[in-house]
Amino acid sequence: MTPGTPRTSRAERKYRTATALQRRINPLLHRLPLQTLLETTGRVSGLPRRTPVGGRRVGDCFWLVSEFGERSQYVRNIRADPRVRVRIRGRWHTGTARLLPDDDPVARLRTLPRLNGAAVRAFGAGLLTVRVDLDG
Repeated sequence: MTPGTPRTSRAERKYRTATALQRRINPLLHRLPLQTLLETTGRVSGLPRRTPVGGRRVGDCFWLVSEFGERSQYVRNIRADPRVRVRIRGRWHTGTARLLPDDDPVARLRTLPRLNGAAVRAFGAGLLTVRVDLDG
């Protein structure tokens, strides 16, 4: 490290590593017909933004945990417009997303698919639970 270069925190390194990996993998995951996708409306562009997510449908709700909480672009988009769509098992569902900062995201991860939970725990920093209340 050269003098005057700020040290990067472990959380920041995890964030940078995960986002670099996601930039390469997410375009491939979008093409998989059974990959769960969360579609938000871009807060600046107004265009649909699709993000591969892991989560689980329980009744009329879809639950997921954002690995970077408020730093996730889809969380920022939800703050601006909570109306979303979720593709579950190849079928699109509309709903309203709710950010749940008071929910225990680590406990929530235990109720979600294991592979996704392991990835979120490995790369995550500042976890945040998101619940999508699905329409009818």
